[in-house]
Amino acid sequence: MKTLTLLGSTGSIGCNVLEVVRSFPNRYRVAGLAAGKNIKKIAEQTLEFQPELISVADPDDADRLCKQLPIEFRDRIRYGRSGSQEVAALDSADMTLSAIVGAEGLLPTLAAIEAGKDIGLANKETLVMAGKLVMEKCKEKGVKLLPVDSEHSAIFQALEAGHTDDVSKIILTASGGPFREKSLRELAQVTPEQALNHPNWDMGRKISIDSATLMNKGLEVIEAKWLFDVSVDAIEVVVHPQSIVHSLVEYRDGSVIAQLGIPDMRIPIAYALSYPRRLSMPLPGLNLTQCAHLEFHKPDYQKFKALALAFKAIRQGGVLPAVLNAANEVAVDAFLDKKLAFLEIATTVATVMDQVQTGSEDSLADILAADKAARDAATALIAAA
Repeated sequence: MKTLTLLGSTGSIGCNVLEVVRSFPNRYRVAGLAAGKNIKKIAEQTLEFQPELISVADPDDADRLCKQLPIEFRDRIRYGRSGSQEVAALDSADMTLSAIVGAEGLLPTLAAIEAGKDIGLANKETLVMAGKLVMEKCKEKGVKLLPVDSEHSAIFQALEAGHTDDVSKIILTASGGPFREKSLRELAQVTPEQALNHPNWDMGRKISIDSATLMNKGLEVIEAKWLFDVSVDAIEVVVHPQSIVHSLVEYRDGSVIAQLGIPDMRIPIAYALSYPRRLSMPLPGLNLTQCAHLEFHKPDYQKFKALALAFKAIRQGGVLPAVLNAANEVAVDAFLDKKLAFLEIATTVATVMDQVQTGSEDSLADILAADKAARDAATALIAAA
């Protein structure tokens, strides 16, 4: 039996991880859960999975959780960054699933790697912010880092068809979100409610907005560069509205290997948990006769400037990817609070990228300082608007 800790247990990915665990109770045990402020949900998860350790956002949340659980759980509850890091590095765990959304996932993921845990990575920001440091630490500790994002899982699977030296191109697919056919004038009027309505995937609020701006795909480009050790020039993005082909790898002989499947996150999650074997998932198979019409388009970098900004950030390097991510997190929150227009998300990120650039990708302190400076700059910029 494989023992797991789960970071971000109450989010969309976290809940899907627990769905897989429920389907295979004789294969997986949950030893630790970390979440944010959804106390009702983590209380339910705690009662069901009986973890050794639980962490929530802050002391008030810990008190609220204590009141919802039997007394025997009270000495198992932690909070804050130290709490999530303690859960991540739990001695009894074989593997840590990192599904916290945003920059908050970096330090607990590093703590898990330092403790020698294999990682199932759904928190792309870990590699966006500190890809070089994280991959070097995985190599040092002998840790396997298995992708959970559907696109990176697809690439990981397609790479098993050949040798990495023979790869000529990695092709990331993007659904294009709900606005791929809208004009710039229409995009200027987009509301948070419209942006949260993704046509294919059931995702959390922040990731849904990132998908609508194509920033999510930009972050995935940066993640792929580090995860698969390829040049950014060897990564291409194509818009594939049907979300059936999850990504592709082109080899130098002209062969293109694709991974297809229904758009359900339990499939890549299960593969990360069971690698190198596969589980018999309780899901419908892909009916090719019902999805014969598959489209692929070039992304419109003029309408969706966030994707271009991500390419700029990884090409320039240093701490700029961390700046991109931090500014975007602040801008997305402002958009959801109706303090910023949809198109202003990307313009805010671009301005902050011009303002904050100092630091080394080899220094965790520099990366964290750049993250804070970018958040401060974005907050000031939005307040002044």
